Amino acid sequence: MTDENVLIVQADSAETSLASARLGERRWRCTLGAGGIREDKVEGDAATPVGEFPLRRIYFRNDRVVLPKTGLPARPINEHDGWCDDPRAPTYNHLVHIPNEWSHEKMWREDGLYDVVVVVGYNDDPPEGEWGSAIFLHIAREDYSPTQGCVAFARDDLLELLPLLNRDTRLRVLSHPADEEARPASTADDEMKQFEDFDEKDW
Repeated sequence: MTDENVLIVQADSAETSLASARLGERRWRCTLGAGGIREDKVEGDAATPVGEFPLRRIYFRNDRVVLPKTGLPARPINEHDGWCDDPRAPTYNHLVHIPNEWSHEKMWREDGLYDVVVVVGYNDDPPEGEWGSAIFLHIAREDYSPTQGCVAFARDDLLELLPLLNRDTRLRVLSHPADEEARPASTADDEMKQFEDFDEKDW
């Protein structure tokens, strides 16, 4: 697979949830989890998992959104849809009918964040341990405040992205922020030179 069909997400820095996403030549602003980006994500840490993952399907509010044509399967959200976030449950990290005896979050929300949800295939084939659940692409708050681990986009940007997605598209969350890549090579060279020039009398 070439990067032309990979949605690549990279945090701006280790100090912020703000990030950029790119798919081919297209670019968007997005925001990540309040817990940062982690290779060892666990349930409840509010971190966005590092790695490359498939995109499963779309859920959307058909009373609020006209869904553009997309290559992913899609169905409307209803008031009895929830997502199980209880590692003890046999339905962990899956869509469930609510009310439900296990811990879950509601998919039908009044704040608009889940008006469009793209399910990321993270820890779902099958779900294991407490490695985390409910990792989605969804709509961001207006101030791009951090998520609970999802990747969130402005409403119009997410709707613009949907027609570009298909069953082969993958999400790749990079482990290193953009500001580390931007660090001039000369900085590292200068630090090494300081060690080379070090003299014991400097103690």
